Amino acid sequence: MRFQLSPEQRQFAATLHELLGGADTASTARAWAAGEHDRGLKLWRALADVGVFALLVDEDHGGLGASPVDVVVAFEALGYHAVPGPLVESAAVAPALLTGDRRTALAGGDLLATVVAPPEVPLALDADVAGVVLDLTGAELTGGEPVRSIDPPRRLFRVPGARAAEGPAFDLGVLAVAAQLLGAGQWLLDTSVAYARQRRQYGRAIGEYQAVKHLLADVVTRLELARPLLHGAAVAGETLARDVSAAKVMAADAAYLAARTALQVHGAIGYTAEHDLGLRLTKVRALAGAWGTGSFHRARVLR
Repeated sequence: MRFQLSPEQRQFAATLHELLGGADTASTARAWAAGEHDRGLKLWRALADVGVFALLVDEDHGGLGASPVDVVVAFEALGYHAVPGPLVESAAVAPALLTGDRRTALAGGDLLATVVAPPEVPLALDADVAGVVLDLTGAELTGGEPVRSIDPPRRLFRVPGARAAEGPAFDLGVLAVAAQLLGAGQWLLDTSVAYARQRRQYGRAIGEYQAVKHLLADVVTRLELARPLLHGAAVAGETLARDVSAAKVMAADAAYLAARTALQVHGAIGYTAEHDLGLRLTKVRALAGAWGTGSFHRARVLR
């Protein structure tokens, strides 16, 4: 089978990249990490206007009734631009858990949702901003104690009372995180290639050196091997749990290699807080364990 995105899906991706490319998402993420949400919420409104939060909401509740493939398209772009907030929870998971007017509010971007899914998702993202905190049984939770995050824009909270559950909502969360990781990895690759072309040492662009070329080529290979697994998981049927876990493992490994390579290519400048590279380095590290660690998903595939 040859899988290709439809013209509509390609246009959707282009629309998101155009919107987010001009939105200074790096500054928005830094403000979000500092607890200043106005810019982030304005960006969420713009994303709602192009249908991101309506994708998995049925048409009867004002949604688009789209497919998981459309979710992958959206979250690759969101991961590429490091958009902050409980995106996975609001756009991919909550539509399967909420009903009635709250599902309608999700579609219009009028409701932010976050989710706790122990043991693999023990902490809620942005519980103080979300209008509803859920577990995977659909139960609504209250309260929340802030917990320090390795990725400051991912503001985590410990919320009591969540019950464990797995199922399609969990798998959609895994799928969306895997797509975010692939998008982040692609940004790291693109940025590293651009830097290697303009950074000069000993009178030559560093990208002309064979060692640098091989480093970047390895990243290209890993990302391109992860992408079909991600798209395959998006169209999976009875093997959904296995396939999303395989996609998460591959996407996380590829993004982690992209992060390590980007830091090596950029050198000391990559360590500075002012460089946007740092936002992706911590993001990849956090997302690699979000919605299930690599060991959890490898064991799931094995089972």
